[in-house]
Amino acid sequence: MGDSFHLSTADLSALAFFLTVWVLHTLASDGKLISRISLTTAMNAQREAWMRTMAEREIRIVDTAIMTGLQQGTAFFASSSLIALGGCFALLSASDQVLTVLSDLPLSATSSRAAFQMKVFGLVLILAFAFFKFGWAYRLFNYCSILIGAVPIPHGEASRNPVSETAVWRATRMNMLAGKHFNSGLRAVFFSIGYLGWFVDPVVFVLSTLLLLAVLVRRQFFSAAREAVIGQPPGKGRSMRPDSQ
Repeated sequence: MGDSFHLSTADLSALAFFLTVWVLHTLASDGKLISRISLTTAMNAQREAWMRTMAEREIRIVDTAIMTGLQQGTAFFASSSLIALGGCFALLSASDQVLTVLSDLPLSATSSRAAFQMKVFGLVLILAFAFFKFGWAYRLFNYCSILIGAVPIPHGEASRNPVSETAVWRATRMNMLAGKHFNSGLRAVFFSIGYLGWFVDPVVFVLSTLLLLAVLVRRQFFSAAREAVIGQPPGKGRSMRPDSQ
């Protein structure tokens, strides 16, 4: 089977490991695999708190400014994914030159031109996946802006009637969905960095995947950013100096 794809058994095993790690990390980040609260899950709770606070404001300039920032960031990553896709096609047109460079690396394994092109095609798929996720997230953030505009202006008890509650729920749900797809696209970009190890050697591919996983797990479950979202303010006399990351 490996020969039919111009890839060795070691290559296919490393690729299977990479995809398994990706899926497991996605499930863990979404709170579907382990009980520990991830940074993503904690931020979803803050998205809901934001929408409820927004519903109590008559002037929502700050909310529209936040939505604009979210859309601009999403558009930036979508454009970056397209540029990276163009770089992949440039790699395909310069396969022989790149293979010559890779052959000079001390840990590089011998790879055929067809195997190299298959690996580049895999990178194209990852970046295309990221682009479509960012593109869809951009559209959902746009929809969320419309739903925010549809939330009734608060006037006493009217701000807590069923119509207002439904409008807030819709805006919250759309914001969470947009964030989910944005995170999926960003995760694909991160994993594309680990994927680069495959161009050197299957063993390097596994090691780069494990290194990437360690970084992402720390940031999702053990980082100062996570503590800032779910932690409590320090007691009297304690320092508020932030830790790294």
